[in-house]
Amino acid sequence: MNLRERLAHAHTIGDLRRAAQRRTPRGAFNYTDGAADDEISIRRARQSFADVVFHPSVLRDVATVNPAVAVLGQPAGLPFGIAPTGFTRLMHTEGELGGVSAAAAAGIPFTLSTMGTAAIEDVARTGRSISASARTWFQLYIWKDRARSIELIQRAAASGMEALIVTVDVPVGGRRLRDIRSGMTVPPALTPRTIMEMLPHPAWWFDVLTTEPLAFSSLDQSTGSIRALFESMFDPSVTLEDLEWIKQNWRGPLVVKGIQTVGDAVRVADAGADALVVSTHGGRQLDRAPAPLALLPKVVSSLRERGSRTEVWLDTGIMTGADILAAIALGANFTLIGRAYLYGLMAGGRLGVDRAIEILRSEIERTMRLLGVSELSQLSHDHVSLMQRSDSF
Repeated sequence: MNLRERLAHAHTIGDLRRAAQRRTPRGAFNYTDGAADDEISIRRARQSFADVVFHPSVLRDVATVNPAVAVLGQPAGLPFGIAPTGFTRLMHTEGELGGVSAAAAAGIPFTLSTMGTAAIEDVARTGRSISASARTWFQLYIWKDRARSIELIQRAAASGMEALIVTVDVPVGGRRLRDIRSGMTVPPALTPRTIMEMLPHPAWWFDVLTTEPLAFSSLDQSTGSIRALFESMFDPSVTLEDLEWIKQNWRGPLVVKGIQTVGDAVRVADAGADALVVSTHGGRQLDRAPAPLALLPKVVSSLRERGSRTEVWLDTGIMTGADILAAIALGANFTLIGRAYLYGLMAGGRLGVDRAIEILRSEIERTMRLLGVSELSQLSHDHVSLMQRSDSF
């Protein structure tokens, strides 16, 4: 059975996750799959989607459905894009170039992380080679060395990247116990433990050892423990004034990622953000953080009451097309996927990402029909409610 045939047997993102786990050594898989401390935040995020109750409309013409949306004033073929993810070639050597190729082919945006393992210029060029209308975005951490931040902004602009996503929930790196316990380093070190892990994962190790060495294209320091790398780079002194400074130096759409309170959503919108992302960083920073889906309606309501036109996006915990539609029904303009994309990448490179996008597309279209909507704009609070639990997030 060839790779395409194996991927065709994956019917859900969960199936791709299991395929990824079989193919990938434990350290690399756990980096993707894991979260901070006791991993409560990611469980809460996923539980909030499980608590969704759909209320379908019937006797509607849904012979044809259109899952496209407008985001930042431009069309996207589906109501999700690919979130910024670090160390991506660690999961599969095709890395970001495989991801942006699949995204461009599907007509959805792709975001390159500051911690990316492909150059800004290469990602933008690869996207355009697939589609002249490819949409590429760049995610920025505000560095202690502000000159390095400006350098990255200038490179993103010169490469034709459309939007800048500033992540603001990382004053320090979260404590990811799976990585600490596995002794994960970048690039992977040949230790007795990793040599033993080669045996059940020969294809992964062959790729890593015979392709371009793993490095972070935006960083000077590209080896060592993940925690040490974070601590040398992230700046705990960043404030709203720094966001305003970024806005002065970036002429395109500005998105702020990592909003976890209504108050911060208002502050960021008032500061001129074109969009904000209600997100807990995939549960990888602060443990016991609020579930983004549960917070989403409050953020949307507060901004709309103030007359704000700032778009509200959501990420963290999305594993199905139904999850995405629940977020749209509760007021999100758009969503981002991280792990769901990486599971596909680990399972089969570019072809695995294609399969992940196709799974989500199929689930979105089927759920739209079952809800009785032919356009995403028809979704509303009437279509969804959240089960009430004794614990409030």
